[in-house]
Amino acid sequence: MATATSVQTNIPHTKTTSPCVMVIFGATGDLTKRKLLPSIYNLLSTGLLSREFAIVGMSKDGWTTDQFRKHVSDSLKQFAEGADPELVDWLERHSYYVQGEFGDSEAYKRLRVQLKEVDEVHGTHGNYFFYFAIAPQFFATSVQKLGESNLSEEENGSWRRVIIEKPFGHDLESARELNKQIKEVLYESQIFRIDHYLGKETVQNILVFRFGNGLFEPIWSRNYIDHVQITVAETVGVEGRGGYYDTSGTLRDMVPNHIMQLISLTTMEPPISFQADDVRDEQSKVLHAIRPMSGEEVIHNAVRGQYGTGTTQKGERMPGYRQEPSVNPSSRTETFIALKLSIDNWRWAGVPIYLRTGKRMARRHTEIAIEFKRAPFVLFRDTDIEHLPSNQLVINVQPEEGIALKFGAKVPGPLVKVGPVHMSFNYQDYFGGTAQTGYEVLLYDCMIGDATLFQRADMVEAGWSAVDPVLDVWKALPPREFPNYQAGTWGPREAEELMARDGRHWRNL
Repeated sequence: MATATSVQTNIPHTKTTSPCVMVIFGATGDLTKRKLLPSIYNLLSTGLLSREFAIVGMSKDGWTTDQFRKHVSDSLKQFAEGADPELVDWLERHSYYVQGEFGDSEAYKRLRVQLKEVDEVHGTHGNYFFYFAIAPQFFATSVQKLGESNLSEEENGSWRRVIIEKPFGHDLESARELNKQIKEVLYESQIFRIDHYLGKETVQNILVFRFGNGLFEPIWSRNYIDHVQITVAETVGVEGRGGYYDTSGTLRDMVPNHIMQLISLTTMEPPISFQADDVRDEQSKVLHAIRPMSGEEVIHNAVRGQYGTGTTQKGERMPGYRQEPSVNPSSRTETFIALKLSIDNWRWAGVPIYLRTGKRMARRHTEIAIEFKRAPFVLFRDTDIEHLPSNQLVINVQPEEGIALKFGAKVPGPLVKVGPVHMSFNYQDYFGGTAQTGYEVLLYDCMIGDATLFQRADMVEAGWSAVDPVLDVWKALPPREFPNYQAGTWGPREAEELMARDGRHWRNL
């Protein structure tokens, strides 16, 4: 059990965050300069960040506070769009640095001294959140050291929270063990398992779209929906992460976190409120309802691929996965997967969930497509119409954020003909846009104590439960034909065959 008294937090009605310190473990890394610092700047520039705020960076690099402040300034000038020099200067003056290894107890003593000084100078009230922008092997150790140094203790009305980046484990057993180790020090209410996909407006809007519109919720079930398709396609390769990726692969890297979050928000039952645990209770239920595949089902309903050489749309040559730096020249690691999943509950019985994700695909695009059942043809049998097209509702997540609806309408003229009509809504067009990294809402929610968009322990384990059977079969049966798709295409032909066997096809992007 955790060593501190749990502090109950309610979402405040004020706009700004409460006073606090953001402690970044791995503060000299790429994530900090490209995403975290610009996100904090964006919260500051929009008036959402408390002025009683500071950043303390911690890393093994032998920097000083002055060097870290220069890093903060340089990063914001490069990655924060149109950065206001006064605000950059403000964040620079509110930044500090502690050098140390993440497993070194002395480093945490220095961190504790620095935080006490920051509290006195900036009035941060002893409220700290620790962002783990570090390698997964340091997660449990870092939490343990926070406990040993009393930095995880919530006392005298202060709060302490920890944001943990993915991957959260590499299979079900390791995820359970990591949860166990972390919860020996922290309460679940202090743990914020982050997934940057949940920072995207369209993903957050799924709940509002589904439950705030009487038009769609009544038809959101097996009675009207034929199937669901989820595509998360990337045009990039492993981007210098070959060493990590070759031990992970696409299934581990994408499905238990990103894609399971998309599935749960799309298929969950209505929560009794938008309180964090009410929402996450329903997400957990539907993730637990995903039926784990048998060995035979994995062979028929799971496809893996690895990209070979190819060309971009501009004709530029792209190397194959096995030619990427730090990748085994005979690697059997998958860079593409396609799965057919089933949800065993009343709402979704018999409705397949198809998903695909991969590297070096033809286009960068993430979407959730709801394919509705076709209307009965009987009324149109004596017309020139040969078949009625199905209706589609598409939630575009990235790079464009919006919602599109496809339906049929009569083509003008004396004959009865049906033509497809596409209605689309784009966030940028309707609501305008501000510079966002995708992390702003997640950092803000952590600071106000709203865990709705963060994974809970049972959700993480439920995601791995669906993935583990596939990992087991693929480990026992190595792929025979890798690479099996060209870079710059939509994946291996087996992915098309997966849906063709059911008389369906992937949406043409």
